[in-house]
Amino acid sequence: MQTKQDIQRLLAGAGTQPKHRLGQNFLIDLNLMRLLIEASHLGEQDVVLEVGTGTGSFSQGIAERCGRLITVEFDTTLFNIAQTQLSKFDNVTQFNTDILENKNTLQTEVLDTVQNARGEFGGRFLLVANLPYNVGSSVMANLTSGPVAADGMFVTIQKEVAERMAASPGCADYGTLSIMMGERGELHLLKERTDSVFWPRPQGESAMGSFEYNPKKARQIHDMQTFREVINLFMGHRRKMVKACVKFTEGNLEKVRHWNNVFDEAVVDPHKRPEELTPKQFV
Repeated sequence: MQTKQDIQRLLAGAGTQPKHRLGQNFLIDLNLMRLLIEASHLGEQDVVLEVGTGTGSFSQGIAERCGRLITVEFDTTLFNIAQTQLSKFDNVTQFNTDILENKNTLQTEVLDTVQNARGEFGGRFLLVANLPYNVGSSVMANLTSGPVAADGMFVTIQKEVAERMAASPGCADYGTLSIMMGERGELHLLKERTDSVFWPRPQGESAMGSFEYNPKKARQIHDMQTFREVINLFMGHRRKMVKACVKFTEGNLEKVRHWNNVFDEAVVDPHKRPEELTPKQFV
């Protein structure tokens, strides 16, 4: 793994500097990198996705522990630097691309590579990353409810995103991410961090968080697409009464005619606001 001086030397050698618009804030505290890797309990059968390869510093520590590392970097200059730094590892696959095809879809070729590696290694699929601020929420949401779901996530993220992940009903931060992640697994805030552990220092505060998939919880969701539609319908009108939200139904939910029966079965008071409902009630 690389120190701040190592990263500065590599960037200077490539004639580049950190790009704020791409959320390039390099994690330079080696102890925190080790903490995140230790928390994930990586094994030689695990497949890891890293978003934001950077100069390959964190990637080196991950690759030493896992079966296969698939790492994605949007910036071509950083991709080339990391390619050199990671050349000694034969278990690393690098992509120079945007991880998002759109807000609700991860890059298809990356997901195909993940699926192939899962079939080969047979272990867990984990997201372990110092996530760029501009894609963090979307990446985690997709890996929670998308076609390729992670068994665990161990990430550095904006503090406000960590708070949304772990928020309870009724809180201002409670939303789609809280519900999705809360009803498919267990969430933990590992550590709050000061901006001094990054170079350059980001404008906002950061945190280390984890999500671990809970099969028993997840089995309660029989149709993920419908679950997402239900959350989007009601949380899209979070301050209205639940019974008032149904007039905005679209897609498959338009076919539902007896919402009062649905509310009764779910033990939901139709006079409540969606932001007051628990993840289990959404299920």
